[in-house]
Amino acid sequence: MISSISGNARGGKVVINCTPDLLQPLTTKPGFYRGGPVFMSALAGLDIALWDLKGRKLNVPIYQLLGGRVRAKVSVYAWIGGDRPSDIETAAKARLAQGFKAIKMNATEDIGWLDSPRTLESSVERLKIVKALGMDAAIDFHGRLHKPMAKQLAKALEPHGPLFIEEPLLSEHQEGIKQLSKLTTCPIALGERLYSRWDVKRFLKDASVDVLQPDVAHCGGISELKKTAAMAETYDGPIALAACLQVGICTPNHVIQEMSLGIHYNVLAGEYDIHSYLKDPSVFEVKDGYVEALAGPGLGIEINEELVRKVAQTSIPWPLGGFTGKDGGLREW
Repeated sequence: MISSISGNARGGKVVINCTPDLLQPLTTKPGFYRGGPVFMSALAGLDIALWDLKGRKLNVPIYQLLGGRVRAKVSVYAWIGGDRPSDIETAAKARLAQGFKAIKMNATEDIGWLDSPRTLESSVERLKIVKALGMDAAIDFHGRLHKPMAKQLAKALEPHGPLFIEEPLLSEHQEGIKQLSKLTTCPIALGERLYSRWDVKRFLKDASVDVLQPDVAHCGGISELKKTAAMAETYDGPIALAACLQVGICTPNHVIQEMSLGIHYNVLAGEYDIHSYLKDPSVFEVKDGYVEALAGPGLGIEINEELVRKVAQTSIPWPLGGFTGKDGGLREW
């Protein structure tokens, strides 16, 4: 029995023997206020769990329930560098030894609205270092830059061929992203702060984004993610999934998936990483830049629930990061 998130202060509705197809109307139909990160993240948790249960009951991977696989393995990349990128060559070589062929790193530290062009020079050098190792590199602007600096950096990076530039501006600046897309040939990626296909629609209509990056944990789950991918395909748009190998295996326009193994946020949080709670971490093993299709039923993983409960007793909320400029003003993080 699952208490539905469609409930209100006077008493919630109850969903019994629920399947994902019964949850899908919750994304748009009931309630006056819809969408957003809180609602869609809660819905995603239910949706993913129900797809997992359905797959396990039928003893098939989820991708078999979504039309079957279109590839045998999924291309992946990993993070290097941290919030203030440093020691890039050593970190990139370590990822290469782990089997990755592509990485992603932050473009800059904190940057002022209009800063010295010199603050961008190290971004170009870091990209050149990674490319010299024979690896591809995506550059995450992280929405930290404002338009005067973002367009300068995109132009400076362009000759060196980044895999894509991510969130060159915050996704709420639709007009600015459209303008920037006309100034650069670098593929533009964004989407982890978009929560439904309705949020994505305006960027597809503008033809301003080349790679969509919906986060399956925040965009309503597998059901909404699959619909978003199908919509993007009609605009010839590849889609980079942040979480779900199952959708990547059965989605023709999937390109590459982020793996947060060893990302700086995880390292700062302590000894546990994304594979720590798995009974068999080898399912996420990277070989020659790819992860094989998960063969087990449902999500294809088994969680060490005892360890999860143990860690939950002492874990603390993840603190939100932030930057303060030399003038004392707050900057985008």
